[in-house]
Amino acid sequence: MPPTATQFTALVSSLPLQATQGEVFDRIASDVVLSSSLWANIALAGFSILLFVAMGRNLQSERAKLIWVAALLVPLVSIASYAGLVSGLTVGVLTMPPGHPLAGQEVLQPWGRYLTWTFSTPMILLALGLLAGTDRAKLFTAVTMDVGMCVTGLAAALITSSYLLRWVFFAISCAFFVAVLYVLLVEWPADAQAAGTGEIFGTLRNLTVVLWLGYPILWALGVEGFALLDVAVTSWGYSALDILAKYVFAFLLLRWVAANERSVGGADPLAGTTTTADD
Repeated sequence: MPPTATQFTALVSSLPLQATQGEVFDRIASDVVLSSSLWANIALAGFSILLFVAMGRNLQSERAKLIWVAALLVPLVSIASYAGLVSGLTVGVLTMPPGHPLAGQEVLQPWGRYLTWTFSTPMILLALGLLAGTDRAKLFTAVTMDVGMCVTGLAAALITSSYLLRWVFFAISCAFFVAVLYVLLVEWPADAQAAGTGEIFGTLRNLTVVLWLGYPILWALGVEGFALLDVAVTSWGYSALDILAKYVFAFLLLRWVAANERSVGGADPLAGTTTTADD
């Protein structure tokens, strides 16, 4: 016999339902610390878009324009992603697995951040690679390793079946990160010296490496890892890193390119070689 209306209602009420988007939105809006960490990024991303458009409007060379577009895409991706976070669209509610410090508890998971990083951090690497005058193979290696880092980081954040497997995927993500660091610290400095952009590349590379190292540390300390920091504090940590690693980085890069376009204008943007007037 099919269940009666009363039995069906009781069955449905016993199911572990995911929070609705509206409920997630209300939870975010009611947490001033959490919501302010998202709105601050939306505001700064919007300001950065307008500023970067103005900074790049007079660039002429292909390589300089490519760097400009890559840098501009960073706040463009970020403003869309942070709007998704603040609306609750890309935020879920997860029950932490056994062994986790918050085992059995429901916590907000702003998984949309990984969406941001998957699309914005390759643009940062593209801009750095173009600045260094690297070749396609090295650039492809850096970008693909970076995407692998972000995707496996997302897996680590979303796994609820096993606390151990969260750390396994975290370790895999860190392995991808090591490959990115190798390109930044070993491969590209020589390319940048040959291209005549060694000094500015070194400054931006150091800024990137130091700030990017903060992300796995924050993951481990936050709710995703050891839960020493709550969701709101972790969110502000990620937002602060994003502001520095994205908007400040892109501003410094574009300011240098706009003032030194001749230093980057004569190079083949993706061949790792320089061209002459006879080519």
